[in-house]
Amino acid sequence: MTTIDHLTLDVPDVAAARQFYATAFDLDESRLRLREGAPPSTGFRGYTLSITVSQPSTVDSFVRSALAAGATTLKPAEKSLWGYGAVVRAPDGAIWKVATSAKKDTGPATRQIDDLVLLLGAEDVSASKRFYAEHGLPVAKSFGRMYVEFESGKAVKLGLYRRRALAKAAGVPADGSGAHRITIGGGSFTDPDGFSWENDR
Repeated sequence: MTTIDHLTLDVPDVAAARQFYATAFDLDESRLRLREGAPPSTGFRGYTLSITVSQPSTVDSFVRSALAAGATTLKPAEKSLWGYGAVVRAPDGAIWKVATSAKKDTGPATRQIDDLVLLLGAEDVSASKRFYAEHGLPVAKSFGRMYVEFESGKAVKLGLYRRRALAKAAGVPADGSGAHRITIGGGSFTDPDGFSWENDR
């Protein structure tokens, strides 16, 4: 089975990005690696990263630390049909959602991350679903042509969402061009939407 070992973000300043992610989300390079360089890119990069946690107070804790470290708010924290969450943009331009399925706190806020999730915006979810299944990622959940989750390992989970719907959920326009500025570690191929996988352990 294909699994995601880590993600690599292309950033303009590795030291600054490392400081941001350590301060904002307590992430180190075991799951999120950083690479110097900022390939040309405009608008929506076609993906979002999500941190899922156990309760609303933990969402608030991560969002506060992200904003204090230099992130900007795309969607403020609020309750929804699915739980509670917020969306922020990191200084390097990556879009992050911090969310929980819980609507009430059951204890004090923690800094525990339950899952790190990469959602790729697909122009054709069905075609991308077939592509990934053929490349060794079993489908865990599938909701028609809108959304797919894969069994993609413990370090990072992978999902597909229709591109325009993903941009709307992130609070940004769907238009964008150029490099995605992200590389997925754990394979050696490029998917139908131009997302590259590399074996760079």
